[in-house]
Amino acid sequence: MRTLCVVARRPEAGRSKTRLCPPLQPVQAATLYSAFLRDVLVTMRRVPDVEYVIAHAEADAADYFVALAPDMRRVVQRGADLGARLAAIVADEFAAAATAVAVLSSDSPNLPAEFLSAAFARLDEGYDAVFGPCDDGGYYLGAVRAPHLPLFTTPTMSSATTLAETLALAETLRLRVALLPHWYDVDYVADLERLRADLAREDGRAAPHTWAMLSELEL
Repeated sequence: MRTLCVVARRPEAGRSKTRLCPPLQPVQAATLYSAFLRDVLVTMRRVPDVEYVIAHAEADAADYFVALAPDMRRVVQRGADLGARLAAIVADEFAAAATAVAVLSSDSPNLPAEFLSAAFARLDEGYDAVFGPCDDGGYYLGAVRAPHLPLFTTPTMSSATTLAETLALAETLRLRVALLPHWYDVDYVADLERLRADLAREDGRAAPHTWAMLSELEL
């Protein structure tokens, strides 16, 4: 079975999307992130023939995510840093007999579902790994068809060189890598303004929960 997993946190004021505060208030930032999650889950459900998984950071957040997405399996993240947590997710899914694993950020609420489907298509074509480049130098999705864990644990994560380091390592390991179209995470106010402008052009259809909140905000 192929697994599509989103890395998430329970929305909490003062802990969610803090780089958007100001101009947002902490409660607004948490509410916005909750909308991000809802839209990302809708996008995931548009990808056929995969098992949906939410990997949440907090061990006591199961009830929240059960209520949010009762149709999705839930796991708790483990590991000292982001790379270790991603590697643990990938390793555990393959240990549970997954044939391909894609791990997705929860910070791109308007990400097209066809990008996710394309990741699995590239793996089916024989690529060893697939990454979705972000404008900040990282990636919004990483997918593999075998547990190539160094791809996640070796590069410097959450940096402007994350993807470049990952691709260099893949070349050293002689892995075939495909890249998806560029997209963007929403981490800073400029990203939020870009998101609102993108959603406004098509009346929020790509991320209706997020648009319902952004259309009322003054940044």
